[in-house]
Amino acid sequence: MKFPKGGTDTRSDDRGRAVDERPEDERPPLRQMVVYGLQHILSLYTGVITPPLIVAAALGLNPTDTALIISAALLVSGLMTLVQTLGVWRFGIRMPLVIGTSFTPVTAMIAIGDSHGLPVVFGASIVAGLFGILIAPVIAGLIRFFPPVVTGSVITIIGITLMPVAVGWITEGGQDGVPTGVDMLLAGATLAIILVLTKVLRGAWNRSAILIGMLLGTLLAASLGRLDLGSVGEGPAFSLPAFFHFGPPEFQVAAIVTMSIVMVVILAEGMADILGVGQVVGSRIDGRRLADGLRADAAMAVVGPLFNSFPGSTFSQNIGLIALSRVKSRYVVATGAAFLVAMGLFPFLGQIVAVIPSAVLGGTGLVLFGSVAAAGIQTLGKADYEGTNNLIIVAVSLGLGILSIASPTFFSAFPDWASMILSSGVVTATISALLLNVFFEVLGSGRRKSPEPAPDEAEPSGVGG
Repeated sequence: MKFPKGGTDTRSDDRGRAVDERPEDERPPLRQMVVYGLQHILSLYTGVITPPLIVAAALGLNPTDTALIISAALLVSGLMTLVQTLGVWRFGIRMPLVIGTSFTPVTAMIAIGDSHGLPVVFGASIVAGLFGILIAPVIAGLIRFFPPVVTGSVITIIGITLMPVAVGWITEGGQDGVPTGVDMLLAGATLAIILVLTKVLRGAWNRSAILIGMLLGTLLAASLGRLDLGSVGEGPAFSLPAFFHFGPPEFQVAAIVTMSIVMVVILAEGMADILGVGQVVGSRIDGRRLADGLRADAAMAVVGPLFNSFPGSTFSQNIGLIALSRVKSRYVVATGAAFLVAMGLFPFLGQIVAVIPSAVLGGTGLVLFGSVAAAGIQTLGKADYEGTNNLIIVAVSLGLGILSIASPTFFSAFPDWASMILSSGVVTATISALLLNVFFEVLGSGRRKSPEPAPDEAEPSGVGG
């Protein structure tokens, strides 16, 4: 199947205006959308359910309540991904982006929940979400300060910061961070299968290499006795969401301020992820579209608490999958979002996905997350390094972004609000690359030969497309 490069056909937008056909607007056949959509969800499922699992364990929730917030996370993530991909008024950028429960507010939510309970967490989340919706255009207005040297640095650091997640999946079954021999075998075999399939398969089968590799890796795990199906079928077959199960939201100023600060971090991360997907897809992102995407991110913090779920953010993991599969359609991700909604309403579907061994996910993650970093390096290749200070911008922003990976407690001596922000390598790299670009290039050092285009002005590009 051939996907358009964009800009050759025209269509009407939701206001009836003729616009260029974008790569993400391609509609593959339904069968392919189902396969590719499932591929996205399998690679993201663990990331969606892990934050609520951490919060539930830290707050001592019972198994019934834990299962409830996991189902809620799947349901709300699916609903908000539909908003992000298909668009509802000025909410949703209409691109192949997944919104899922975010790791960023976990520490803050545990602290608030431990002191005041989940109703205060939900109340603070709602207000922070409304705050995020209001400031989304302000954050989006910074896009003109994101030339390739900045976006490339940010996308690269996104991939680098995701690699420990893949390593953690591989070492999960061992002790002290050392994987077992079987886990190393499963991860290595899954990686090798994906590489071989990528080389030998063609067309639609090639784009499904990740999914096929995960399935074959799971079958290998079953043959080695590492597939536990005991949890499949437990609990109700169908479950409707319970509104305000933990009680109506409560509002406390300190909690609201804390979560509002977290929301700014979520939006900063979301902006980097959106620009990253735009680069890989080859679609221009202007301030208006970026604001629409950030509003959808912030809206999850408002909608989530209604269903007993938490704030979310745009996931960066699927950047690598888009780059590898070269399937750029937003309708594919919308189909995957329908799977997430179904998993939230039919718990047994989520249980089936949850049995995929962590080591298999780890082997897959090495490919996916490495592809994100590779996409960033490709974007950096478009920057001008002759007669500019771009090289030092890249060097320092990557160095600062890696600090929290090399030493997770590096910023622990800072005030809590500063530590929360700086402990995200993506945020640190984004802030440093942005400020350094303004300092060296925008303020007029006189050494720059010609201005670089911002992402909305640059020629669209893709990885492997």
